[in-house]
Amino acid sequence: MRDTVNSRISLDLKALPAGPGVYLYRDAAGRVIYVGKAASLRNRVRSYFLPGSQHPPKIRSMIEKISDLEVIVTDTEVEALILEQNLIKEHRPRYNAYLKDDKSYPYIKVTLGEDFPRVMLTRRHVKDGSRYFGPYTRAGAVHETLSLLRKIFPFRTCKQKEPPLRERPCLNYHIKRCSGPCCGLVDREKYRAVINEVILFLEGRQEDLIRNLAARMEEAAANLEFEKAARLRDQLQAVREVVEKQKIISGGFEDQDVAAVAREGDEAWVAVFFIRGGKLIGREQFVLKGTEGLSGADVIAAFIKQYYTGAEFVPAEILLPEEAGEEKAVIEKWLSEKRGARVLLKVPRRGEKKKLVDLAAKNALLALEQARLEEAARRDDEAEALAGLARELGLEGPPGRVECYDVSNTQGAYSVASMVVFEEGRPAAGQYRRFKIRTVEGPNDFASIQEVLRRRFARAREERELLAAGRIGSRQAKFHRLPDLVIVDGGKGQLSAARQAMRELGFSHIPAFGLAKEEELLFAESRPEPIALPADSPALRLVQCLRDEAHRFALAYHRNLRGKAGLRSLLDEVEGIGEVRRRALLKAFGSVAEIEKATPEQLAAVKGMNKKAARAVYEFFHGQGGK
Repeated sequence: MRDTVNSRISLDLKALPAGPGVYLYRDAAGRVIYVGKAASLRNRVRSYFLPGSQHPPKIRSMIEKISDLEVIVTDTEVEALILEQNLIKEHRPRYNAYLKDDKSYPYIKVTLGEDFPRVMLTRRHVKDGSRYFGPYTRAGAVHETLSLLRKIFPFRTCKQKEPPLRERPCLNYHIKRCSGPCCGLVDREKYRAVINEVILFLEGRQEDLIRNLAARMEEAAANLEFEKAARLRDQLQAVREVVEKQKIISGGFEDQDVAAVAREGDEAWVAVFFIRGGKLIGREQFVLKGTEGLSGADVIAAFIKQYYTGAEFVPAEILLPEEAGEEKAVIEKWLSEKRGARVLLKVPRRGEKKKLVDLAAKNALLALEQARLEEAARRDDEAEALAGLARELGLEGPPGRVECYDVSNTQGAYSVASMVVFEEGRPAAGQYRRFKIRTVEGPNDFASIQEVLRRRFARAREERELLAAGRIGSRQAKFHRLPDLVIVDGGKGQLSAARQAMRELGFSHIPAFGLAKEEELLFAESRPEPIALPADSPALRLVQCLRDEAHRFALAYHRNLRGKAGLRSLLDEVEGIGEVRRRALLKAFGSVAEIEKATPEQLAAVKGMNKKAARAVYEFFHGQGGK
């Protein structure tokens, strides 16, 4: 820890409020490096800077980097907890523990805001009146569940918010996989009854579902509706088959989640069992990053806060291997408010519940060991790929840093390029760069590649000179690191343009190759014949990954620019929508097409929008205000 605290922090410490809230630490570059919550901001924040305080190495490292402090006062500690989790998800601070890949976890979404709701996979959890189930860690598990649901329940799978009007129903109706709302073959009330059964299934309340189906089957039979009774019988049998496969965990009918942790280095693997009505209905495994130096209680607390922030359902009990530390009481209060009934965090010492926690711990350890094996295999494959690439291309050694470039445009419009970076054989996404083509008119890939390589290496030369003179630090430099290998997407023409730019700037010593799009042949200036990497070799797979990633990154930027231009030209015509709201809409929905699909409620929920502006946008796209 530093002997002194900078004067700005000292002033902030003197003015700290005594009540609950959230605090953010920033480094010299203004980046948020830690987010925390406290029942007393004054006591908690000052504890970091007390003379003689003994902190773990990770905390000492963080304190040395703190350059600025921000506090946000809340009314209650529960509000502080919720805000803390939202800020961690937004900023991904270096010194916080956070769920790996939590931004892309899939959910099952039931669109209850629609007259004829859909059931689908989504990766966006928004407050739009829908029911969400999850999060899941594997999209495959979601697809399997959706496939099973479609076999049991006849709900629509068309993508429109309202079923398109048809004269004749689609194939799904004829094979009993849809009830035909598009043709008026089912009314809203009966369709909703099907959706309610889907929700019962997803909630794990299969026994309630079985009773409902059995009662409806008997009623249909009594009314001599034998075809309907037969269909309900088939549904009933399918649900019973699912229930029979579920392991009975408890003789009672508790709703419980069971979580346990296995740790290694800076990561923790968390296994979670989901028990509904005394039956194990599912399990998931999560990875929590940034856990080095944290106590077991802190890891447990971090996982619970982050997982249940995104979870739709909270059970009455959460069984754990150890207490959640000093945060237990506020976490229980928060979860109870979220559930609408009392929630307890329990650490069982004996009996069936202890066995469940032990079983979850074994699963967490198994996940950790599996991850070790996969990582070892991945490293072997990457090493073989780099060695093979060096061998086939005649490089001096395995290329530790490879850069791949691609250009994307539409008939020369919105022309952009990407630079993707792989280090030691795997993507280094934080070092990807994108370029807007400035000097080229029309569709000219050769000139575009030359411009991009010229800009990239001109920046490299400039930054390396500034670094050598001590005028900038390495954190300010974005292009100073040089590649061991350059690959441009294209043939001899693109390669020649790239090499010319590199020669002009004094970087001709860096090996560069062109990659033909279809044949997957590599071209070098010094070789008359192209190089074909061995089929199915790790080296070829690496080159394909580089090319695909460069193409994806360039195309995403191109579509982003094209979408912004389209949004601007369309929304300029909408009264009350200026530049700020235009940008907010694009950030929230991503494209004009998604804005067009949005409901007035979804539009009004966007930051900076109100009901009047939302209605204007909605009516513009739906024929009452323009288009």
